[in-house]
Amino acid sequence: MTIQTPIPEGFMQDGQGRLVPVANVKTQDKLEDELVDRLCSSAIALSNSLKEFKKVALSEVFAFRELVLVEYNAKLGGKKGNMTLRTYDGRFELQIAIADRLVFGPQLQAAKALIDECLTRWSEGSNENLHAIVNDAFDVGKEGNIDTRRVLGLQSLKIEDLNWQKAMTAIKDAVRVDNTTTYIRFYRRDPVTGARTSILLDLAAIPVDLAEL
Repeated sequence: MTIQTPIPEGFMQDGQGRLVPVANVKTQDKLEDELVDRLCSSAIALSNSLKEFKKVALSEVFAFRELVLVEYNAKLGGKKGNMTLRTYDGRFELQIAIADRLVFGPQLQAAKALIDECLTRWSEGSNENLHAIVNDAFDVGKEGNIDTRRVLGLQSLKIEDLNWQKAMTAIKDAVRVDNTTTYIRFYRRDPVTGARTSILLDLAAIPVDLAEL
């Protein structure tokens, strides 16, 4: 935990950690500082509230699931699975989804070497689209990670070549579960049209008409 040094009265701290007399700070900068600090503090409080809401919601849903299991004298093995719950009239719905975050072990390097060997061997007359697909799959993204979906997608290519098949086996062996994330999503259904729409909890995804401000 970072311990923040108290700022003496009559001073403000700038981005380099320097103390600046309030009298030397532009009015516009002081207003901007107050505005951003106040809104970000509210956003932190809202984020904490959403976190607590998610914990309570998941706890209640899993408790309900346990109640159902007891009624049928059933036991759940392994991690919690996906499920969908609805109100009796179908107006509201919530979904629980379990998603594994996959990463690759060192076997992926062996797979890439085998694939490179195949591409070199097939270079004469081979389809350039295949080269693009492979290179794209192993391209490191903006976050420094390889796109798991694209790499795993190589396994769907029907290529009868011994080294290619070895590479696909290496990819399969390289897959590891890094962590598991539990998502809870909420929906409302229009009673007239039957259309289902998300109840948005992502601030960035909530539309706001600026004309109404």
